[in-house]
Amino acid sequence: MYGFTRTDYDKKVWEEELAEFLPDKIVDSHTHIFLPEHKKPRDESKTGTKNKWVSLVYDQCGLEDIKQTYLDLFPGKKTVPVMFGTPSGIVPKSNEYVSECSKKSGYPALFMNKYGDSAEFIEQSVIEGGFQGLKPYLNSCNPAVLGAEADIFDFLPHEHLKVCDKHGWKVVLHISKPDRLKNPTNVKQLIEIEQKYPNVKLIVAHIGRAYCPEDLGDALETLQKNTKNMMFDFCANTYSYAIEKCIDLMGSKRVMFGTDMPIAKMRMYRVSENGVYVNVVPRGMYGDVTGDIHMRETDEKDITNFTYEILRAFKKAATNLTLSKEDIDNVMWKNATDLYGIKF
Repeated sequence: MYGFTRTDYDKKVWEEELAEFLPDKIVDSHTHIFLPEHKKPRDESKTGTKNKWVSLVYDQCGLEDIKQTYLDLFPGKKTVPVMFGTPSGIVPKSNEYVSECSKKSGYPALFMNKYGDSAEFIEQSVIEGGFQGLKPYLNSCNPAVLGAEADIFDFLPHEHLKVCDKHGWKVVLHISKPDRLKNPTNVKQLIEIEQKYPNVKLIVAHIGRAYCPEDLGDALETLQKNTKNMMFDFCANTYSYAIEKCIDLMGSKRVMFGTDMPIAKMRMYRVSENGVYVNVVPRGMYGDVTGDIHMRETDEKDITNFTYEILRAFKKAATNLTLSKEDIDNVMWKNATDLYGIKF
Protein backbone atom coordinates (compact mmCIF):
# COMPACT_ATOMS: atom_id res chain seq x y z
CA MET A 1 0.00 0.00 0.00
CA TYR A 2 1.48 3.36 -1.06
CA GLY A 3 0.45 6.10 1.31
CA PHE A 4 -2.81 5.47 3.13
CA THR A 5 -6.36 5.62 1.80
CA ARG A 6 -8.68 6.79 4.55
CA THR A 7 -12.21 5.49 4.85
CA ASP A 8 -15.15 7.63 5.89
CA TYR A 9 -14.75 6.21 9.38
CA ASP A 10 -11.05 7.19 9.45
CA LYS A 11 -12.02 10.72 8.46
CA LYS A 12 -14.68 10.81 11.18
CA VAL A 13 -12.17 9.71 13.83
CA TRP A 14 -9.65 12.27 12.60
CA GLU A 15 -12.06 15.19 12.42
CA GLU A 16 -14.04 14.50 15.59
CA GLU A 17 -11.34 13.09 17.89
CA LEU A 18 -7.82 13.92 16.77
CA ALA A 19 -7.39 16.94 14.47
CA GLU A 20 -8.00 19.60 17.10
CA PHE A 21 -6.26 17.66 19.87
CA LEU A 22 -2.97 17.27 17.98
CA PRO A 23 -0.45 20.10 17.47
CA ASP A 24 0.47 21.36 14.03
CA LYS A 25 3.89 19.69 14.30
CA ILE A 26 4.39 15.96 14.79
CA VAL A 27 7.54 13.85 15.07
CA ASP A 28 7.09 10.14 14.51
CA SER A 29 10.03 9.00 16.63
CA HIS A 30 9.90 5.36 15.50
CA THR A 31 9.66 4.62 11.76
CA HIS A 32 11.02 1.76 9.65
CA ILE A 33 11.76 2.37 5.98
CA PHE A 34 12.88 -0.28 3.51
CA LEU A 35 12.34 -1.70 0.04
CA PRO A 36 11.29 -5.27 -0.91
CA GLU A 37 14.86 -6.22 -1.79
CA HIS A 38 15.95 -5.44 1.77
CA LYS A 39 13.74 -8.12 3.30
CA LYS A 40 14.52 -11.75 3.90
CA PRO A 41 12.36 -14.66 5.09
CA ARG A 42 11.50 -14.58 8.78
CA ASP A 43 13.69 -16.94 10.79
CA GLU A 44 11.61 -18.30 13.66
CA SER A 45 14.64 -20.04 15.17
CA LYS A 46 16.21 -16.65 15.82
CA THR A 47 13.24 -14.95 17.45
CA GLY A 48 11.54 -17.89 19.08
CA THR A 49 8.17 -16.20 18.56
CA LYS A 50 5.05 -17.71 17.06
CA ASN A 51 3.25 -14.55 15.95
CA LYS A 52 3.73 -13.77 12.28
CA TRP A 53 1.25 -10.91 12.08
CA VAL A 54 3.81 -8.19 11.42
CA SER A 55 4.97 -9.88 8.22
CA LEU A 56 1.37 -10.05 6.99
CA VAL A 57 0.83 -6.31 7.19
CA TYR A 58 3.49 -4.88 4.89
CA ASP A 59 6.25 -5.78 2.44
CA GLN A 60 7.85 -2.38 1.91
CA CYS A 61 7.81 1.26 2.97
CA GLY A 62 10.14 3.59 1.14
CA LEU A 63 10.89 7.24 1.89
CA GLU A 64 8.34 8.66 -0.54
CA ASP A 65 5.77 6.18 0.75
CA ILE A 66 6.18 7.35 4.34
CA LYS A 67 5.97 11.00 3.29
CA GLN A 68 2.69 10.36 1.50
CA THR A 69 1.38 8.32 4.42
CA TYR A 70 1.85 11.26 6.77
CA LEU A 71 0.08 13.59 4.34
CA ASP A 72 -2.83 11.14 4.21
CA LEU A 73 -3.04 10.38 7.93
CA PHE A 74 -2.22 13.84 9.32
CA PRO A 75 -3.76 16.36 6.91
CA GLY A 76 -2.75 19.91 7.73
CA LYS A 77 0.10 18.80 10.03
CA LYS A 78 3.84 18.93 9.40
CA THR A 79 5.28 15.49 10.20
CA VAL A 80 8.92 14.36 10.43
CA PRO A 81 10.06 10.76 10.99
CA VAL A 82 13.02 9.33 12.87
CA MET A 83 14.07 6.46 10.59
CA PHE A 84 15.65 3.02 10.79
CA GLY A 85 15.65 -0.03 8.54
CA THR A 86 13.76 -3.28 8.86
CA PRO A 87 15.05 -5.58 11.61
CA SER A 88 13.91 -8.67 9.72
CA GLY A 89 15.80 -7.64 6.60
CA ILE A 90 19.30 -7.73 5.18
CA VAL A 91 20.88 -5.37 7.67
CA PRO A 92 23.74 -3.87 5.59
CA LYS A 93 21.48 -3.10 2.62
CA SER A 94 18.80 -1.71 4.90
CA ASN A 95 21.26 0.54 6.71
CA GLU A 96 22.68 1.79 3.42
CA TYR A 97 19.21 2.72 2.18
CA VAL A 98 18.33 4.54 5.41
CA SER A 99 21.58 6.49 5.24
CA GLU A 100 20.85 7.58 1.67
CA CYS A 101 17.32 8.61 2.60
CA SER A 102 18.49 10.54 5.66
CA LYS A 103 21.08 12.48 3.70
CA LYS A 104 18.52 13.22 0.98
CA SER A 105 15.68 14.29 3.27
CA GLY A 106 17.46 15.63 6.34
CA TYR A 107 15.42 13.31 8.56
CA PRO A 108 17.34 11.79 11.49
CA ALA A 109 18.26 8.11 11.30
CA LEU A 110 19.67 5.34 13.48
CA PHE A 111 22.00 2.49 12.51
CA MET A 112 20.95 -1.12 13.05
CA ASN A 113 23.87 -2.84 14.74
CA LYS A 114 24.57 -6.56 14.89
CA TYR A 115 25.86 -8.35 17.97
CA GLY A 116 29.13 -9.35 16.31
CA ASP A 117 29.99 -5.89 14.96
CA SER A 118 33.25 -4.50 16.30
CA ALA A 119 33.30 -1.19 18.14
CA GLU A 120 35.47 0.24 15.36
CA PHE A 121 32.97 -0.83 12.70
CA ILE A 122 30.08 0.69 14.66
CA GLU A 123 31.89 4.00 15.11
CA GLN A 124 32.91 4.26 11.46
CA SER A 125 29.51 3.20 10.12
CA VAL A 126 27.50 5.62 12.23
CA ILE A 127 29.76 8.59 11.50
CA GLU A 128 30.16 7.96 7.76
CA GLY A 129 26.49 7.07 7.33
CA GLY A 130 25.27 10.24 9.00
CA PHE A 131 23.41 8.30 11.67
CA GLN A 132 22.71 9.67 15.16
CA GLY A 133 23.03 6.40 17.04
CA LEU A 134 21.86 2.80 17.15
CA LYS A 135 18.71 0.73 16.76
CA PRO A 136 19.63 -2.70 18.16
CA TYR A 137 17.19 -5.52 17.62
CA LEU A 138 16.63 -9.10 18.68
CA ASN A 139 17.08 -10.39 15.14
CA SER A 140 20.80 -9.59 15.38
CA CYS A 141 21.53 -10.89 18.87
CA ASN A 142 24.08 -13.27 20.35
CA PRO A 143 23.66 -16.49 18.29
CA ALA A 144 23.97 -18.55 21.46
CA VAL A 145 20.54 -17.37 22.69
CA LEU A 146 17.04 -17.02 21.27
CA GLY A 147 16.01 -13.43 20.68
CA ALA A 148 12.86 -13.90 22.72
CA GLU A 149 14.95 -14.85 25.77
CA ALA A 150 17.90 -12.53 25.22
CA ASP A 151 19.28 -10.16 27.81
CA ILE A 152 19.69 -6.59 26.62
CA PHE A 153 23.46 -7.05 26.39
CA ASP A 154 22.93 -10.00 24.05
CA PHE A 155 21.95 -7.56 21.30
CA LEU A 156 23.34 -4.30 22.65
CA PRO A 157 26.80 -5.33 23.90
CA HIS A 158 28.89 -3.18 26.18
CA GLU A 159 31.42 -2.52 23.41
CA HIS A 160 28.69 -0.78 21.39
CA LEU A 161 27.43 1.14 24.39
CA LYS A 162 30.93 2.44 25.09
CA VAL A 163 31.07 3.94 21.61
CA CYS A 164 27.61 5.47 22.04
CA ASP A 165 28.64 6.91 25.39
CA LYS A 166 31.81 8.37 23.86
CA HIS A 167 29.79 10.28 21.25
CA GLY A 168 26.59 10.92 23.19
CA TRP A 169 24.55 8.93 20.67
CA LYS A 170 20.93 7.86 20.85
CA VAL A 171 19.82 4.25 21.29
CA VAL A 172 16.23 3.15 20.62
CA LEU A 173 15.84 -0.14 22.46
CA HIS A 174 13.23 -2.86 21.91
CA ILE A 175 13.60 -5.10 24.97
CA SER A 176 13.11 -8.86 24.96
CA LYS A 177 11.77 -11.63 27.24
CA PRO A 178 8.19 -12.95 27.44
CA ASP A 179 7.29 -10.85 30.50
CA ARG A 180 8.51 -7.71 28.79
CA LEU A 181 8.98 -4.53 30.82
CA LYS A 182 8.34 -6.08 34.21
CA ASN A 183 11.12 -8.66 33.82
CA PRO A 184 13.60 -7.92 36.65
CA THR A 185 16.65 -8.53 34.45
CA ASN A 186 15.38 -6.02 31.92
CA VAL A 187 14.78 -3.43 34.63
CA LYS A 188 18.18 -4.05 36.20
CA GLN A 189 20.00 -3.75 32.87
CA LEU A 190 18.12 -0.59 31.86
CA ILE A 191 19.26 1.03 35.10
CA GLU A 192 22.79 -0.29 34.53
CA ILE A 193 22.92 1.35 31.09
CA GLU A 194 21.93 4.73 32.49
CA GLN A 195 24.38 4.55 35.38
CA LYS A 196 27.34 3.09 33.46
CA TYR A 197 26.88 5.07 30.22
CA PRO A 198 25.56 8.50 31.28
CA ASN A 199 26.08 10.10 27.86
CA VAL A 200 23.91 7.56 26.02
CA LYS A 201 20.50 8.96 25.10
CA LEU A 202 18.41 5.84 25.74
CA ILE A 203 14.85 5.54 24.46
CA VAL A 204 12.90 2.48 25.61
CA ALA A 205 10.60 1.57 22.71
CA HIS A 206 6.91 0.66 23.11
CA ILE A 207 7.11 1.56 26.85
CA GLY A 208 9.06 -1.66 27.18
CA ARG A 209 6.41 -3.61 25.19
CA ALA A 210 3.87 -3.07 27.98
CA TYR A 211 0.83 -3.75 25.82
CA CYS A 212 -1.34 -5.36 28.52
CA PRO A 213 -1.95 -4.79 32.26
CA GLU A 214 0.07 -7.91 33.04
CA ASP A 215 3.18 -6.41 31.37
CA LEU A 216 3.69 -3.50 33.76
CA GLY A 217 4.38 -4.83 37.24
CA ASP A 218 6.20 -2.16 39.25
CA ALA A 219 8.85 -1.60 36.57
CA LEU A 220 7.98 2.03 35.87
CA GLU A 221 8.06 2.90 39.56
CA THR A 222 11.50 1.27 39.89
CA LEU A 223 12.82 3.02 36.80
CA GLN A 224 11.44 6.36 37.97
CA LYS A 225 13.27 6.02 41.28
CA ASN A 226 16.57 4.94 39.73
CA THR A 227 16.85 6.94 36.50
CA LYS A 228 16.53 10.53 35.40
CA ASN A 229 17.49 10.57 31.72
CA MET A 230 16.12 7.56 29.82
CA MET A 231 13.13 8.25 27.64
CA PHE A 232 10.23 6.15 26.39
CA ASP A 233 8.23 5.98 23.19
CA PHE A 234 4.75 4.49 22.98
CA CYS A 235 4.89 3.38 19.37
CA ALA A 236 2.59 0.46 18.48
CA ASN A 237 1.06 0.73 21.95
CA THR A 238 -2.67 1.30 22.39
CA TYR A 239 -2.76 0.50 26.12
CA SER A 240 -3.72 3.95 27.41
CA TYR A 241 -2.99 3.19 31.06
CA ALA A 242 0.63 2.32 30.25
CA ILE A 243 0.99 5.66 28.45
CA GLU A 244 -0.75 7.46 31.30
CA LYS A 245 1.38 5.84 33.98
CA CYS A 246 4.60 6.46 32.08
CA ILE A 247 3.88 10.16 31.63
CA ASP A 248 2.62 10.50 35.20
CA LEU A 249 5.81 8.98 36.65
CA MET A 250 8.43 10.23 34.19
CA GLY A 251 6.91 13.55 33.16
CA SER A 252 6.02 14.78 29.70
CA LYS A 253 9.66 15.59 28.87
CA ARG A 254 10.67 11.92 28.88
CA VAL A 255 7.96 10.42 26.64
CA MET A 256 7.62 10.55 22.85
CA PHE A 257 5.01 9.65 20.27
CA GLY A 258 5.88 7.07 17.61
CA THR A 259 3.99 4.79 15.26
CA ASP A 260 6.29 1.88 14.31
CA MET A 261 5.42 2.49 10.66
CA PRO A 262 4.61 0.77 8.40
CA ILE A 263 2.70 -1.63 10.67
CA ALA A 264 0.79 1.41 11.92
CA LYS A 265 -1.05 1.46 8.58
CA MET A 266 -2.79 -1.70 9.75
CA ARG A 267 -6.58 -1.55 9.97
CA MET A 268 -7.31 -2.82 13.47
CA TYR A 269 -8.10 -2.21 17.08
CA ARG A 270 -6.51 -4.02 20.00
CA VAL A 271 -7.85 -5.86 23.02
CA SER A 272 -6.05 -7.53 25.93
CA GLU A 273 -7.02 -11.00 27.10
CA ASN A 274 -5.23 -12.83 29.93
CA GLY A 275 -1.99 -10.98 29.33
CA VAL A 276 -2.05 -11.37 25.54
CA TYR A 277 -2.67 -8.49 23.14
CA VAL A 278 -4.99 -9.31 20.24
CA ASN A 279 -5.24 -7.26 17.03
CA VAL A 280 -8.82 -7.37 15.79
CA VAL A 281 -8.78 -6.99 12.00
CA PRO A 282 -11.29 -7.06 9.12
CA ARG A 283 -11.93 -10.59 7.93
CA GLY A 284 -9.70 -11.62 5.03
CA MET A 285 -7.67 -8.41 4.93
CA TYR A 286 -4.39 -9.96 6.08
CA GLY A 287 -4.63 -13.46 4.69
CA ASP A 288 -4.47 -16.56 6.84
CA VAL A 289 -4.07 -15.57 10.49
CA THR A 290 -4.88 -19.04 11.81
CA GLY A 291 -2.78 -19.98 14.82
CA ASP A 292 -1.52 -16.45 15.51
CA ILE A 293 -2.47 -15.64 19.10
CA HIS A 294 -2.16 -11.92 18.35
CA MET A 295 -4.68 -11.84 15.48
CA ARG A 296 -8.46 -12.19 15.33
CA GLU A 297 -10.81 -11.48 12.45
CA THR A 298 -14.12 -9.66 12.68
CA ASP A 299 -16.99 -8.63 10.41
CA GLU A 300 -17.27 -5.22 12.06
CA LYS A 301 -17.27 -2.33 9.61
CA ASP A 302 -16.15 0.67 11.63
CA ILE A 303 -12.50 -0.11 12.24
CA THR A 304 -9.88 2.62 11.93
CA ASN A 305 -6.11 2.28 11.69
CA PHE A 306 -3.33 1.47 14.15
CA THR A 307 -1.95 5.03 14.10
CA TYR A 308 -5.27 6.55 15.11
CA GLU A 309 -5.72 3.89 17.82
CA ILE A 310 -2.31 4.84 19.28
CA LEU A 311 -3.35 8.49 19.27
CA ARG A 312 -6.74 7.68 20.78
CA ALA A 313 -4.91 5.95 23.63
CA PHE A 314 -2.63 8.96 24.12
CA LYS A 315 -5.59 11.34 24.10
CA LYS A 316 -7.31 9.27 26.78
CA ALA A 317 -4.14 9.35 28.88
CA ALA A 318 -3.77 13.10 28.32
CA THR A 319 -7.37 13.69 29.37
CA ASN A 320 -7.01 11.62 32.54
CA LEU A 321 -3.81 13.48 33.44
CA THR A 322 -5.22 16.87 32.37
CA LEU A 323 -2.08 17.48 30.32
CA SER A 324 -1.43 21.03 29.21
CA LYS A 325 -0.85 22.10 25.61
CA GLU A 326 2.86 22.30 26.46
CA ASP A 327 2.82 18.71 27.74
CA ILE A 328 1.12 17.49 24.56
CA ASP A 329 3.60 19.43 22.42
CA ASN A 330 6.46 17.83 24.37
CA VAL A 331 5.20 14.33 23.68
CA MET A 332 4.11 14.84 20.10
CA TRP A 333 7.09 16.77 18.73
CA LYS A 334 9.20 18.92 21.01
CA ASN A 335 11.09 16.19 22.91
CA ALA A 336 12.12 14.45 19.70
CA THR A 337 12.92 17.76 18.02
CA ASP A 338 15.27 18.70 20.85
CA LEU A 339 16.80 15.23 21.02
CA TYR A 340 17.53 14.83 17.32
CA GLY A 341 18.03 18.46 16.31
CA ILE A 342 15.09 18.37 13.92
CA LYS A 343 14.36 21.48 11.81
CA PHE A 344 10.76 22.00 10.76
